[in-house]
Amino acid sequence: MNETLAKPHHTGHRKRLRERFLIAGPQALADYELLEMILFPAKPIGDVKPMAKELLAAFGGFGKVLFATQQELLRIEGVNEAAVVAIQVTKAAAERMLKEEISDKQIIKSWTQLLDYCRLHIGNLQHEEFHVLFLNNKLELIVDERLQKGTVNHTPVYPREIVKRALELGASSLILVHNHPSGDVNPSRSDVEMTKEVVNAARTLGIEVQDHLIIGAKMHFSFRSKGLM
Repeated sequence: MNETLAKPHHTGHRKRLRERFLIAGPQALADYELLEMILFPAKPIGDVKPMAKELLAAFGGFGKVLFATQQELLRIEGVNEAAVVAIQVTKAAAERMLKEEISDKQIIKSWTQLLDYCRLHIGNLQHEEFHVLFLNNKLELIVDERLQKGTVNHTPVYPREIVKRALELGASSLILVHNHPSGDVNPSRSDVEMTKEVVNAARTLGIEVQDHLIIGAKMHFSFRSKGLM
């Protein structure tokens, strides 16, 4: 008697997932399913669902998976170099798209895109980073530069370095941006004091600080909108 070999449970799964993505859109997919699709090229044959679910469990969310380092990703069972590249290319592509949205445009008129870019860029980092967006006299982005990288909750910032760099770039104004890994975007006393120091140092040279943004994974704090500058 001939016995029919049972097919693996995931047979046809990729095709069904692609069809659902094309017909219903990405909103119809759970986080692990979207992550599966990112991982398909990294493992052409076999089931990547366990890997996707393990990544989400290990890092605590879709965004945090994208922000994981190569070393952190490789600790997860089944993740190889190809999977690392697939994940990090996805983040890089989204980041580049959002940066393109704010380039060559008045930052003030592209505020929503700016916040999206900042969240993707540094919102899920596990350490603090301090960035400065240097703007020309049309309020267009010249460059986004990371000036400092700190520990979990502390980044040293030196106002004179910021002003010096603004002069080197010919910037007329700037926006200060840093993240709070804790997710609590309320400013500390040192955040407020540092902001005042930068504003005063820049003003003496005719450079305006447009805002200071504190970025979390889901929220942000604007010094200007809260009347702190």
